[in-house]
Amino acid sequence: MRPHDHWEVLPHGPIERLADNLYTVVGRLKITRPFGETQRRMTIARLEGNRLAIFSAIALAEPAMRELEALGDPTFLIVPSGIHRIDAGPWKERYPDLVVIAPAGAQLRIGEVVTIDTTRVQLGDPRVLLDYIPGTEQRELAMTVETETGKTLVINDLIFNLPHMGGIAELGLRVLGFGPGHPTIPKLVKRKLVEDDGAMRAQLREWADAGFERILVAHGAPIENPRRTLLELAAA
Repeated sequence: MRPHDHWEVLPHGPIERLADNLYTVVGRLKITRPFGETQRRMTIARLEGNRLAIFSAIALAEPAMRELEALGDPTFLIVPSGIHRIDAGPWKERYPDLVVIAPAGAQLRIGEVVTIDTTRVQLGDPRVLLDYIPGTEQRELAMTVETETGKTLVINDLIFNLPHMGGIAELGLRVLGFGPGHPTIPKLVKRKLVEDDGAMRAQLREWADAGFERILVAHGAPIENPRRTLLELAAA
């Protein structure tokens, strides 16, 4: 989908509070027929000092934006991959002081739509950590958020968890390896994103042992059984 050059609000749900320092919003995108549309997710981490880190930004309607601003000051705009750049430019235009963070391996693509300030991954809060996903040649970032109830892993396109949708759309997505109906690393995504299978497999197993209470994926529902899912994906 083409990047937006102005604040263009597409359908989205409410800001959902997962913890005092972790919020998420699910939006919808129309994609190529016959697949219809897909979910996309923005994650908001509240940092020390009344600051916000916005992971995979979505342009929200004004009431929701006022609610977001009440949580803190938008400080970091994390564009986690070269695909999730649709609303990056309008967000930077709305908040000129945003520090734009992009993965080093996707600088050229992201830089077409927004000026990148840094490829460093330090946010200045020990509860919220940003890092490259091993095996992706620094093409994708992941975020870990520690909350009062546990740890949440926030990833972008590496893992999809699309719902069943029926009909030709589900058949087409299944052929392409996108599931749906269960978590998967789609074949198309793996081909574009993963350069080192061994490093990726090791990372999935490391995450499985990290004790995450959930995984937030860009496309689909949160994964509430992280250990089992990650081990299954590593084995596959």
